[in-house]
Amino acid sequence: MNNEEIIKKGKDVVRIEANAISDLIESINEEFVKAVNILYECTGRVVLTGMGKSGLIARKIVATLNSTGTASIYLHPTDALHGDLGMVRKEDVVILISKSGATQEIANLIPMLKRLKVRLIAMAGVRNSRLDSECDVLLDISVKEEACPFDLAPTSSTTAALVMGDALAVVLLQMREFTEDDFAALHPGGSLGKRLSLSIKEIMHKEDSMPVVNEDTPIKDVIFEITSKRLGTTTVVDKNGKLSGVVTDGDLRRLLERTMDIKDLKAKDIMSKNPKVMKDHYLASFALQAMENFKITTLIIVDDSNKPSGIIHLHDLVNLGLRQR
Repeated sequence: MNNEEIIKKGKDVVRIEANAISDLIESINEEFVKAVNILYECTGRVVLTGMGKSGLIARKIVATLNSTGTASIYLHPTDALHGDLGMVRKEDVVILISKSGATQEIANLIPMLKRLKVRLIAMAGVRNSRLDSECDVLLDISVKEEACPFDLAPTSSTTAALVMGDALAVVLLQMREFTEDDFAALHPGGSLGKRLSLSIKEIMHKEDSMPVVNEDTPIKDVIFEITSKRLGTTTVVDKNGKLSGVVTDGDLRRLLERTMDIKDLKAKDIMSKNPKVMKDHYLASFALQAMENFKITTLIIVDDSNKPSGIIHLHDLVNLGLRQR
């Protein structure tokens, strides 16, 4: 197979699966509404089950539901017949995934689930199947063709099931008025959790580690403050302690390019006025976004009276694993 054939075959797979997703739009109908309402009203957990590739898709849907505020678990259909059915309670809702709608292991579960009086939602690719007749709702995930040339390996069908699961999860998320704060509470680790939960106040340099000089501070002392605090800048305050500007190491370099006679200069003579500032109650991700928007490496944090209370350096945010959205 030459390069052109490889590219063509790859594009064919993407086209077939994209068409399968596009066709799925027709399945977002009254049955979908009924399924969403059943899940929204569920007072227990959402239990998903499926065999083989459908089982893998079920596990991914479980992860998505859990991360967006809908408590879910995965039940392996074979293990269910050997004791794991005990994890299902009558207040739960069970979603059964089967391309054929007649997977034997799934079919064997149905009578036992009915005895528990749980609501049953089927995701199947065949109408008038066992799942269609036995479940409260059928979500149609049928596809016209698999991307597999032999129509054997589940490809388009598993993609359709996955997308249907995402549709359920996102609609439920919005119905529950799930917020970024809720999301952060469920994702405390990693850069995502930090972006959603870490506040400026928690990470800013403050008190003795915050560089600050007065307007009348001599240049040699300004240089010492910048060097000792290792942030490449210092805040400048007036006699009332309010922010009046900043001096950066860049300001010092530009000054020395103009003149070497700096012994009589003070901070107010070379400071940059009106620096970018932010309050400490904002998320650290907002500080990162501001720095990238204004192309600066430090951001001054001020209180309600415009007195500097801290400073954040871009490297601090990067080292914490934060990235812009």
